[in-house]
Amino acid sequence: MSDKKEFKKKYEDNLKNFQIELVKLQDWVIHSGKKIAIIFEGRDAAGKGGTIKRITENLNPRHCKVIALAAPTDKEKTQWYYQRYVPYLPSAGEIVIFDRSWYNRGGVEKVMEFCTEKQYVDFLQSCPEFERMVISSGTQLIKYWFSVSAEEQMKRFKSRAEDPTKGWKLSPMDLESVKRWDEYSKAKDNMFEHTDTQSSPWYVVESDNKKKARINCINHFLNLIPYQEVHSPEVVLPDRVQQKVYERPSRSIYNYVPEII
Repeated sequence: MSDKKEFKKKYEDNLKNFQIELVKLQDWVIHSGKKIAIIFEGRDAAGKGGTIKRITENLNPRHCKVIALAAPTDKEKTQWYYQRYVPYLPSAGEIVIFDRSWYNRGGVEKVMEFCTEKQYVDFLQSCPEFERMVISSGTQLIKYWFSVSAEEQMKRFKSRAEDPTKGWKLSPMDLESVKRWDEYSKAKDNMFEHTDTQSSPWYVVESDNKKKARINCINHFLNLIPYQEVHSPEVVLPDRVQQKVYERPSRSIYNYVPEII
C-alpha cells in the first residue's frame, strides 16, 4: 500500500472512530446537563470550517449549534461589545461552536481598523475577565487557533478562486489579508499575550495538512472532556401493522418531482 493510500485509510478509520465517540460525548453532555463552548479562530482558509463540519456531521443539531455571526449591525455597534455573543452561549445539555467569535476585535477589527485603538485596548483588558465569568457560570470554554503558512493559505485561496462552488468563500477581506500578513501576525501574537490564560488557554492546531488538523483537533477535544458512555435502552422496532380498511388516493393527483437519473 502506498503512503498516500495508507494515510487516507488511517484518516478515514480515525475519523469514523472519533465521530462515534463524539456522539457518545454529546449523549453525556445532554444527560449530565453540561455546557460546552468551543471557539475556532485562525487565519482565513486555515481549515476551521472543515473541522467544524467533521465534528458536527453526526451530532444532534438540537443540542449542537454552530454560530457564525455576520458583521455587526449599526445597532449592535452601539452595544456592549460582548452583548451579541452572550445569547448564543450554551444552556445545559448544549455544545455551541463559534466559527469566529469575540476575538474578531483582536484580529480583523484591529488590522482593518474597524475599531478604535481604545476599543482594541479595552478588549484585550476585558476579554480574560469576560471569559472568567463565562467559565464561572459553568461553561467549559475551549479555544482553538488554526495556524496555516502563507504559502498554503495562498494555495487554498487560488483553489477557491478556481472552484465555482467555493467562490463565495473568497471575500474582499480574504484578499486584503494577503497584503497584511505581518499585521495579522502581530495582532495574533499580541492577542495571545493577553488572552492565553491559565483558566482559558489557547490550543494551536497546525493546519497546513487539513486532514491531519481535523484528526488532531478532534482527538484533543475528546481528551479534554471527561465524558462517559450513557447506556440507553435497546431500540426494538415494532412490526408494521398493515391497515386493510384504508384505500390510499390515486398517485395521479399529486405533483411528483421529475426523475432525471
